[in-house]
Amino acid sequence: MSALIVAASALAGNPLLETYKTPHQTIPFNELKNEYYFPAFQEAMKQHSAEIDAIVANKQTPTFENTIVALEKSGSLLTKVGSPFYNMLGSETNDELQAIAEKISPLVTEHSNSIKLNDKLFARVKAVYSQKEKLKLTAEQQMLLKNTYEGFANNGANLSEADKAIYRELSKSLNLLTLQYGQNVLKETNNYSLLIADKALLGGLSTDFVEMLASNAKKAGKTGWLLNLKATCYVPFMKYADNRDLRRELYIAYNTKCMLGGEFDNRENVRKIANTRLKIANLLGYKSYADYELIDRMAENKTKVYDLLDKLLAAYKPAAEKEYAAVQEYANKKGAYFKVQPWDWSYYSEKLKDEKFAINDEMLKPYFELENVKKGVFGLATRLYGIKFVKNTKIPVYNPEVNTYDVTDEKGKFLAVLYTDFHPRDGKRAGAWMNDFKAQCMEGKTDSRPHITIVMNFTRPTSTKPALLTYDEVTTFLHEFGHSLHGMLTKCTYESLSGTAVYRDFVELPSQIMENWGSQKEFLDGFAVHYKTGEKIPAELIQKIKDSENYNVANFCLRQLSFGYLDMAWHTIEKPFDGDVISYEKKAMASTQVLPALTETSMSPTFSHIFSGGYAAGYYSYKWAEVLDADAFSVFEKNGIFDKKTADSFRKNILERGGTEHPMVLYKRFRGQEPTIDALLKRNGVK
Repeated sequence: MSALIVAASALAGNPLLETYKTPHQTIPFNELKNEYYFPAFQEAMKQHSAEIDAIVANKQTPTFENTIVALEKSGSLLTKVGSPFYNMLGSETNDELQAIAEKISPLVTEHSNSIKLNDKLFARVKAVYSQKEKLKLTAEQQMLLKNTYEGFANNGANLSEADKAIYRELSKSLNLLTLQYGQNVLKETNNYSLLIADKALLGGLSTDFVEMLASNAKKAGKTGWLLNLKATCYVPFMKYADNRDLRRELYIAYNTKCMLGGEFDNRENVRKIANTRLKIANLLGYKSYADYELIDRMAENKTKVYDLLDKLLAAYKPAAEKEYAAVQEYANKKGAYFKVQPWDWSYYSEKLKDEKFAINDEMLKPYFELENVKKGVFGLATRLYGIKFVKNTKIPVYNPEVNTYDVTDEKGKFLAVLYTDFHPRDGKRAGAWMNDFKAQCMEGKTDSRPHITIVMNFTRPTSTKPALLTYDEVTTFLHEFGHSLHGMLTKCTYESLSGTAVYRDFVELPSQIMENWGSQKEFLDGFAVHYKTGEKIPAELIQKIKDSENYNVANFCLRQLSFGYLDMAWHTIEKPFDGDVISYEKKAMASTQVLPALTETSMSPTFSHIFSGGYAAGYYSYKWAEVLDADAFSVFEKNGIFDKKTADSFRKNILERGGTEHPMVLYKRFRGQEPTIDALLKRNGVK
């Protein structure tokens, strides 16, 4: 009884269940409390169930409109409630939110299953689908019908009642396992710190970085310099710290997360997730989870995935071995009479890069002050697509560090809201990503425009300097901004097809193509100025960026390939896995190894992309999309990197179309032909 009273009281005045009175009806984060989420989810699922019941109870003959479109439009309140909640779990989480997630996860999964496994609903969908050749649907309508039917068929709708019950339990279990896996990674990362009491141990590190470590210590109530495993600390430390023992200590700590026993150990979760996915695939008639997952992908099947991985491995491994030999030779010349280990690689390769090209992060960072980079990245979108960004301080945000912008087209028409969130926090998971708080769709004759967020973990400002980005952070910004353009420029009818709702191995094209502008002089000249003097970035420094672009590119490629092979290894198993996670991983990645492999480290317990982030049997898509982006950017290189006609074609054929047609159809409409790996090999200098 008390739970019902609490739920009822929480519904009254719950902003999640009301029409937002904010600019563009953005989420009123300033009004939200954690206690609102659970009852809002309950009410949203209740309303969604009523909408489904109404579709099923419709006595009219099933049609595209009364069944497929009605189903597409159902559940809008559940989407509205889930959007801030799931975004907060990644960007601003806490113990209370994580507890709510564990409580709500099985309920949401069961709710979804109750729809996907509804015989009467599926019968209506199947009735429409069986008439697909006679319905004279548009390409977008055809895709919606296909996706709707397959969304049922590939989620158990054709199973027997007994197997449906098994499917329900497996999917609930999988949902909880992936949630727990991700929470463990975040907690393990946040739990680690290493206090340095002797500043002499920090030789080789920049003044800015040492100042950041001192700030870390001060925030923790300690005296000294505090290291952690966040990317803004770990990556620079491995590149520049002279102390080899400390580099090794931090490397081992980073690469043994969630595998040393204790409550956050993910090895058993890895086994359970892989085996649960296999059981689901088998139940649905597939030999492996990869067979199931790759149906709606450009790659289509695991043979084509391995074909891409194998071709790239053959092309890049000889070059990677030469790169390693060069770094080893350099280290020996500098008095390092030992085999270069993984914790040495970044350090010595960075020094060799500096010697060969006279360029490093510390030289470039003064020209990449965050506010200027924002102007440059936004300005690139203006130059290519005519869109503009105006800060709107009236839009509520979930953290004071978040900024919001009204995005308009060249005629001043509203296109989207963009949220930007740049710096690491304990409540934010590692990495960088784009998401939407509200996707685009047509509501009758009204084009309901999207609310997009991009989230990063960039270097913070210090007490003496603004936020100065590394070149890698600049390209990461361009990457996530490319995803946001995909979300902001979309012009689709149906929400489930708009923006980034495309095949997994196509979604990275709009993001990765943007990285190509990062080393272009015409682009950098527009914003890269010294934060103190205002001096434009020197032409010779830009040339050094270009010259060094392919430095150790083969080793980076092999690193990505190793992740792709590992992902496929976990998702091509055809019988339950009960072996040792670490040794299985080593075998899967062996062909890609150039640096010495360490028996005590492992990727699988923290490989969030595939175990909690939606990239299961899909990590190869980064390389797949890299082939696409190199091929696509070659058109800009031929016609001019700011060529309006080329940009318009990319916008109309790729960015605006979302998932309304097969991605190869869209790509060929832009490019005029299917892509090959030739442009990528040429760009990387391995052909």
